[in-house]
Amino acid sequence: MWIMAFRIAVRALGRNKLRSFLTMMGIIIGVGAVIAMVAIGEGAKALVRQQIASLGTNLLVILPGTVTVGGARTGAGGRQSLVDSDAKAVMSEIPVVTAASPVLRQVQQAIAGDQNWATSVQGVAPEFQQIRNWQVQEGRFISQADVDSTAKVALIGQTVAYNLFGDDDPLDNIIRIKKIPFRIIGVLGAKGQTGHGTDQDDVVMVPYTTMQKRIMGVTYVQQIIVSAVSADKTQEAKDQITLLLRQRHKIRPGADDDFNIRNLSDIAEAASNSATVMAVLLGSIASVSLLVGGIGIMNIMLVSVTERTREIGIRMAVGARSRDIMLQFIVEAVVMAAIGGALGILVGIGSSNMIQRIMEWPVLVRPDIVIIALLVSGGVGIFFGFYPAQKAAHLDPIDALRYE
Repeated sequence: MWIMAFRIAVRALGRNKLRSFLTMMGIIIGVGAVIAMVAIGEGAKALVRQQIASLGTNLLVILPGTVTVGGARTGAGGRQSLVDSDAKAVMSEIPVVTAASPVLRQVQQAIAGDQNWATSVQGVAPEFQQIRNWQVQEGRFISQADVDSTAKVALIGQTVAYNLFGDDDPLDNIIRIKKIPFRIIGVLGAKGQTGHGTDQDDVVMVPYTTMQKRIMGVTYVQQIIVSAVSADKTQEAKDQITLLLRQRHKIRPGADDDFNIRNLSDIAEAASNSATVMAVLLGSIASVSLLVGGIGIMNIMLVSVTERTREIGIRMAVGARSRDIMLQFIVEAVVMAAIGGALGILVGIGSSNMIQRIMEWPVLVRPDIVIIALLVSGGVGIFFGFYPAQKAAHLDPIDALRYE
């Protein structure tokens, strides 16, 4: 029965090919739009996750506090209240912290042979690599021995390597920073840009003790980055770090902290949630096209019932039951919606790939969304085909035979 109904449906749709195709266009556009919009949203989420991952996991940043001068308050970092022993205490005394690294930054001119490049020079500890999930493409990272001996060694990012050495291997070459020679012990893996457009690969890393004594001539550190054991432990780590630093800095009860702690996990979660909302919004807007396509199917099926009233009467006269007539028209609506859905999937995937190539926007076509879109298109056919099918099934056979 189902096979026969399918064959009749295909023949009925084939008799009016252009009309059937135009009716399917609503479903094609709807399914294609849903797949493309969700792919764009998922691509945005993936891009956000990638940028967040490049910053590090479960990250806390400890910054010096502010200073009030003549009634004016400076921003974060206005006072020099952090030292490297604070980082060591945080790592050793707080169980929910896995790693901590002092960080100092300064823009300097790096010189190699007859080439030079202004870049961000960062003084870090060995734990920095773990905290930031930063791979070393070639060579090695800074060791504790380098820190203890204030060694004149450096790692360089991809941007610096290209601008100073081109296609040559920079390993074991010498670069000069403030006329001080540094031996290159490693080349950092590519990190790409941050969400603000900052090139993370435009960097030179040296031991933080070397940065303090040889380049900046200071005893403090500009910030301390900390990695908690897990994302849900970052707030606990922040609270414990606050208590520890207040005790170490001898801050009286009720007095303001001389440091600030930023929880980047909260920022990461907010960014990820924003991308999710955008993906849902885009999918919801595109889903309206499916509704319009369904209305188009209902409209054309009602027209078809009117045109085929005499045919329905003849079928009833030779023994077709009401449920047979209903099944026939529902199958026609489902076939129309399913074919439109299949074509819509091709349109959606093709549009996503085109957007990715032309606009260089990341897209991610989810297989489950493709399957759901196809099932929904079939459901649209059943839902919007039910009323026309019911109307056809309840026609009076005598009136149908007399219909001109």
